[in-house]
Amino acid sequence: MLVYILRAILGIAILIGFCVLISNNRKAINWKLVGSGLLIQVVLAFLVIKIPFMTGFFKAIVDFFLVIIAAAQESAGFLFGDLATNPAFGFAFSVLPIIIFFSALTSLFYYYGILQKIVYGFAWVMNRTMKLTGAESLSAAANIFIGQTEAPLVIKPYLDKMSRSELMSIMTGGMATIAGSVFGAYISILGGDSPEAQQEFGMHLLVASLISAPAALLVAKILVPEDPNRTINNDLNIPKSAAGSNMLDALAKGTTDGVRLAVNVGAMLFAFMAFIYLGNNLLDLLGSALNINDNIAEFTEGKYEKLSLQLFMGYLFAPLAWIIGINGDDIFYVGQLLGEKTILNEFVAYASLGDMQAAEFISKRSTIIAAYALCGFANFASIGIQIGGISSLAPGRRQDLTELGFKALIGGTIATMLTGCLAGAFIG
Repeated sequence: MLVYILRAILGIAILIGFCVLISNNRKAINWKLVGSGLLIQVVLAFLVIKIPFMTGFFKAIVDFFLVIIAAAQESAGFLFGDLATNPAFGFAFSVLPIIIFFSALTSLFYYYGILQKIVYGFAWVMNRTMKLTGAESLSAAANIFIGQTEAPLVIKPYLDKMSRSELMSIMTGGMATIAGSVFGAYISILGGDSPEAQQEFGMHLLVASLISAPAALLVAKILVPEDPNRTINNDLNIPKSAAGSNMLDALAKGTTDGVRLAVNVGAMLFAFMAFIYLGNNLLDLLGSALNINDNIAEFTEGKYEKLSLQLFMGYLFAPLAWIIGINGDDIFYVGQLLGEKTILNEFVAYASLGDMQAAEFISKRSTIIAAYALCGFANFASIGIQIGGISSLAPGRRQDLTELGFKALIGGTIATMLTGCLAGAFIG
């Protein structure tokens, strides 16, 4: 256990050191804020993973989500019949409907004010401990439950007057966490048909999204520090959202939003996977021409059968896998996952992780750490999504958003890696 803790400390030091290296203003970094953010992460991870009472409480939350997933799958079975249970069509007719149902449920929670109260609670904690502005705290807390395009709606009145540092916090927070609407889909991908596996991975994904919020804030405040002379606005008022005029209207709106999200996810997966297959087919031809495919299969013991994009990404991102505490035998495979998540998206990466887990390519510990490190929207497509989504709410900030986009991607990636480091420290 001590070895894992020391590896985590080393990984955290490397990641924070890199953030300092590319910071806009190293002298303005508020190290008290950074320390507070790390402390919140460590305490939350320890409480949820190691303290039985807290573990039981979060398992109860996951059990509630599993009931929702079961209801969504039964509804998909009613609508699509055998297509919903056929492995050949499982993702389109089983996983994507879960996104629609979770979106509708989230809208309903927002209509009744349940989600606002939970968001306010998390925002209050981060506002008091990290001394952030109210808008930053609200956005970070909202990102735990809703997506990177929906969370800015919570702070829409503040966007025009925000500093660049605050905008960086919002963008990084959106990159480093997941939306409630896709939470169930990830559980379904990793847990498969096993209720025990679904509960286990649901627990880890919930914790990952929770502790990634303070990680995103501390990373953002290192990359783009706030002006120490700026007046802090601690207003935590959540503006009323157009969640619907009544319950049925809220459900309808959430369902419509969920359909758009599910279609978007399905379309992106189709396009990205098509490019992967195209690239792999071309590399297969190259590998055959160079007569190295058999050597690759022998060297990797059949885990990579030929020259492929996954092989390249594995070697390119292997150092990042080592930083988050992955053992030497698994760093190339987890490196592949980190590459797929960053270059493509997390759905592709989680699908690959599910395949690796089923084939027992990597250890259980590496699987869990990877589940934490992949739990975020930090990919190149998200830069465009954020610029388009946030600038539609505050058109005057479009230039700032475009200038901060790539750095927010880096920040979101590092934040999820910090979360992976903590998972490696507490999971033996």
